[in-house]
Amino acid sequence: MQKNKPTLAIYGIQDRLNSATPFYVHDHALTLMHQGKVIRHLSLERHTRKKHDNRLFDHLYELLKQEELLSPMDYDLVFVDNVVGRTFLSSCGRFRFEGPLANSLSPHPEKGRCWWLNHEKEAHVINHELAHIGANLPFCQSFKENSLLVHFDGGASLSNFSAWIYKNQTITPIEAHWDLKFLSSFFNANAIVFGIIGAKYKEQNSVPGKMMGLAAFGNYDPKIEAWLLENDYFANNWGDKKVFFQLAQEKFNWKSKHLNTNDPFLQDIVATLHQIFERDFLKKITQLQEKTGTEYLYYSGGSALNIVTNSTLVQKNLFKDIFIPPCPDDSGLSLGAAALLEYHKHGKISQHSPYLNNWGLQTDAFTYTHEDVKECALALLNNKVIAVCNGNAEMGPRALGNRSILALPNSKKLADKVSMVHKKREWYRPVAPVMLECNAKKVTGLNEMHHLSQLMLLDFAIKEEFKKELEGITHINGTARIQTIEEKIDNPWLFDLLSYLDQHHNIKALINTSFNIKGEPIVHTSQNALNSAKNMNLDGLVINGKFQSLKVNNA
Repeated sequence: MQKNKPTLAIYGIQDRLNSATPFYVHDHALTLMHQGKVIRHLSLERHTRKKHDNRLFDHLYELLKQEELLSPMDYDLVFVDNVVGRTFLSSCGRFRFEGPLANSLSPHPEKGRCWWLNHEKEAHVINHELAHIGANLPFCQSFKENSLLVHFDGGASLSNFSAWIYKNQTITPIEAHWDLKFLSSFFNANAIVFGIIGAKYKEQNSVPGKMMGLAAFGNYDPKIEAWLLENDYFANNWGDKKVFFQLAQEKFNWKSKHLNTNDPFLQDIVATLHQIFERDFLKKITQLQEKTGTEYLYYSGGSALNIVTNSTLVQKNLFKDIFIPPCPDDSGLSLGAAALLEYHKHGKISQHSPYLNNWGLQTDAFTYTHEDVKECALALLNNKVIAVCNGNAEMGPRALGNRSILALPNSKKLADKVSMVHKKREWYRPVAPVMLECNAKKVTGLNEMHHLSQLMLLDFAIKEEFKKELEGITHINGTARIQTIEEKIDNPWLFDLLSYLDQHHNIKALINTSFNIKGEPIVHTSQNALNSAKNMNLDGLVINGKFQSLKVNNA
């Protein structure tokens, strides 16, 4: 490794199954950083338009060629591993990496063997667990002294839960295991949850969001928990569900012969599983904090997208502060690996916004006028549904205003139209709001909004007096997954739009949901945006600050 060289990080481990649908490995990505700053980042799905794409090994040569990164090869290489292995081999055979076998998690980059464009080249691997944690660095610059670092997801290289301590500028692993696998499996590998939601196993990557949305419609029941535990949570009850139906009738006199999302008993099962996840995870974090005496928490992995659990964790005040990146799932792995190697080389990382998905985009800069903002605002005021494609795209699965669909927040009917008609999503899934931080304080009654709200990673109870004007974004449990905009530098165009609506029309928020239809990734380029907006029958589209009306029939 050399300080004057950029870092190219790759997450591209091949899946166990040669399938059109990702199973064990998904969200391939690559990141180029230099002197602690992200230069290029690619989430493969945004480029190929295949959700959770896991075939970087098919595309790597052409991708590097497009960005003129084949020659000279003047960069340090780092790869991310996976539970299925530590080898990357491109389809063209020109790129190969083999990491050393490991029985424990290393807090440092490990040197492997690499063949890169007909030459042997120095390269390193960073374990999956640590790469998740490293995804925090571009958004916080460095870890604070005396911090607990936690990864929690479906499965990494040697664990699905790992914990580390950062003290004296040193990262030290303290535990890594599969003890909590049963918790994360509720969301990605539980047969009854899949059955209730109506998902096939190949759709596992979409189940967590659906499960969290449905859980709000049910209630935790200790009798259901005891029954689920007694039957191993029906985790492997794939195929024939006769045993489940029989036992549910015997225990609860439930006489249905079908699994569906409208059934109150089934909603209570999902709510109970979600409560078990939240309770047991928070118990584990509490034990670790008491054991280590750490003052700060850096948390990542796919489980860190659980809004309800994140909010409860913040409210417990176990730490002085909590940090979660906008891309805690596997989409942030190459970013985390690049950041860790850069941190290892330079001891610091630049502060970044979440708008880092820039592969193939010409520039993040664009200009707009007050009239441009006003034109979009007037369309929204006329109950139009507007899409946005401004500058670089967001990291991670949450749209934060640059690849968003916007609408007024005061109508449940309009919110359902956005979610169910335009996006083709399920009836029980809520849409989120975006609002100025000052208005977020008003509608929640809080004196301070936690900084994680800027990344749409928390939910908040909406005060009763505001529920009517915010009924489109208030979930059945009275909460909303608010994204806050604190100041103009956070997102200038969105800040100006929200400010205009607030000052001139007393509109305190907007629906903000990701710009994609069910089964497709979030749009990336302006052409993607135009194609998707027309396909989704949206009323208007903003591209780099400029509004255009789309004359379609939205009946």
